[in-house]
Amino acid sequence: MLEMTDFAGASQALKASLALETSPVALRFIHAKDDIPAGIEKLDKTVRHCMMVTMARRDGKVFYTTDENHECFGGAWALGLRELSQSLKTGDFYFKLGKFASPPACRRTISSVPHIESGFTHAILYAPLEKTPFVPHVILIVAPPRVMLKLAQAMLYRLGGRIKSGFSGIQSICADITAQTYLSGKPNFSLGCDGSRKFSGIKDDEMVMGFPAEMLSEVVEAVQIVTAAPGSKK
Repeated sequence: MLEMTDFAGASQALKASLALETSPVALRFIHAKDDIPAGIEKLDKTVRHCMMVTMARRDGKVFYTTDENHECFGGAWALGLRELSQSLKTGDFYFKLGKFASPPACRRTISSVPHIESGFTHAILYAPLEKTPFVPHVILIVAPPRVMLKLAQAMLYRLGGRIKSGFSGIQSICADITAQTYLSGKPNFSLGCDGSRKFSGIKDDEMVMGFPAEMLSEVVEAVQIVTAAPGSKK
């Protein structure tokens, strides 16, 4: 089990080795109101989960949110904060946005979107990794493909194998990177989605990825090795 560690040192090592422009983000799911750590303030606005991640990684904010803070119904559902809306359940929502040829095609995709059981989550804690005052569940990174290459190599450094990512071009940060990583206990890479790029400042030349926080020490060590390896492109 991950315990409080040198999160500031881990963040600095990742930033230096990968030349990250923004901070890795630490997230933790909270199941009851009484479990929210003292001293962490609740976000005072209603925005999307992807924007909350941006506020942590780019602006250095530490905060928590509950269902009422989440503007995106799909994101709140994927994160276990609320029930699936009727328009998502039927497939009408993304069909009307022109993302699928028919509501059934959308419904098939929604049925396969990773999501945490509705009602499981009372609140979510957000922090840039270097300021994290809690034990996180998931670490998120937003960066260009060249950085994702090094992260993929780091994930395989100890045991080898292949990277298997799951995504569908929608709900990238909430479902692909946060929920799927939490549920599977495995890292995941995603291309981002229209919503996260439009509303949270993810650039056209950036991707998103997440890994279980239990892997943090291993990832930090491996990243420093693979980026300095003789065969690594400088």
